Amino acid sequence: MQSEYLIFALILCFFVQCSSDTKPAEKATKTPSATAQNAVNQPKEKRKKTKSILFFGDSLTAGYGLEKAQAFPALVQEKIEEAGLYYNVINAGVSGETTAGGLRRVDWLLKNQVDIFVLELGGNDGLRGVSPSETLKNLQSIIDKVNTKYPKTKIVLAGMEAPPNMGAEFTSQFRNNYKKLAAENDVTLIPFLLEKVAGNPKFNLEDGIHPNVEGQKLVAETVWEYLKGVL
Repeated sequence: MQSEYLIFALILCFFVQCSSDTKPAEKATKTPSATAQNAVNQPKEKRKKTKSILFFGDSLTAGYGLEKAQAFPALVQEKIEEAGLYYNVINAGVSGETTAGGLRRVDWLLKNQVDIFVLELGGNDGLRGVSPSETLKNLQSIIDKVNTKYPKTKIVLAGMEAPPNMGAEFTSQFRNNYKKLAAENDVTLIPFLLEKVAGNPKFNLEDGIHPNVEGQKLVAETVWEYLKGVL
């Protein structure tokens, strides 16, 4: 029970940091991998076959505290290339983003063709006490916009957890939002994006909140477990 509370407590702290402009104490220095190159650098015959994967989320997607090449979307790009597939990953993560903010900016990002849309939002809603019904409504609206613009686009939904201080009913409704959306929209659900790293100091930055380089690798593994079947 104590370990479970620690995980949720760390998640709560994480969301607080998501909405802060304070720079983290740790700054990664790893050189971006040569395999995570943009599709524009590929030969023309391969470039024609390349499709796009848009990762649309908050600081988790953005790779808070790290170079963008060390965030899990870039690591997923490496796994895609290792598998011999032609997909170009686009990281559209913004630290502090809410579902309402995502709903306002998604149209701009949909100006270009999107073949796979990975939706990772809602955590900051939980922190701010936004009604789970409002969060559900915003996430559904984002999904509707994607389906309307690109009916053939496949959607992957990354689930999150709400902080426990909101009460059992709130956290239960929040968690069930993702299950409901996945079922009603027939989209692939990642139950909890941070399942392999939450609460473990070994896989987080010095603040004990955000995934470090090794933690991002584990998050990428979690995403890949579900995404590879969609690809």
